[in-house]
Amino acid sequence: MKRLLLVRHGETEWNAMRRLQGQTDIALTAAGETQARALAPLVTSLGPDRAWTSTLSRAQQTAALLGHAGAEPISALREQALGDWEGRQIAEIRAEAPEAYLGWRAGTHTPPGAEPWADFRQRVEGALTKAFEASSETALVVCHGGVIRAALDVALGLRPSKIIPVGPASMTILAHTGREVRLEAFNLRGASVELHAPD
Repeated sequence: MKRLLLVRHGETEWNAMRRLQGQTDIALTAAGETQARALAPLVTSLGPDRAWTSTLSRAQQTAALLGHAGAEPISALREQALGDWEGRQIAEIRAEAPEAYLGWRAGTHTPPGAEPWADFRQRVEGALTKAFEASSETALVVCHGGVIRAALDVALGLRPSKIIPVGPASMTILAHTGREVRLEAFNLRGASVELHAPD
């Protein structure tokens, strides 16, 4: 059986301000660094034999804090590009366009200038297939909340509207039995589970 450890990066300044990041390159806060360090023992205990990371600095910083500074950067693991919504506060978007926001969360609405969900999902599927195939047993992928939601859609058919927010510096585990993919864990944290984490 092969396992894929999907880790979302730790908190960033824009997460704390509840701003959508998309592919804007924002570094971790001190709290985000602490979150990543808290998850490190769990990652180490699972013994990943290969590690990949998004090319965005928040994911690369998290990988280093998990003890995988040499993780291979893969551009296909970047967050969904959010076009005109990048940098905007979630509350502002929800007030101006509540249906559009809910549609985006469900994968049915594309913000102006953004990457459509179907394209993003396909990009993530290609990257994760590569990770599964290249790993002998357990692969670590340090990425973004949207990437993890897309992975759950690809592997399990869970639409993004059915998934609670992916917490900062949390781990989701997918296992491939050879016949099917199973969800072994979701939103594992070094400390506590956060059900209302910022996007």
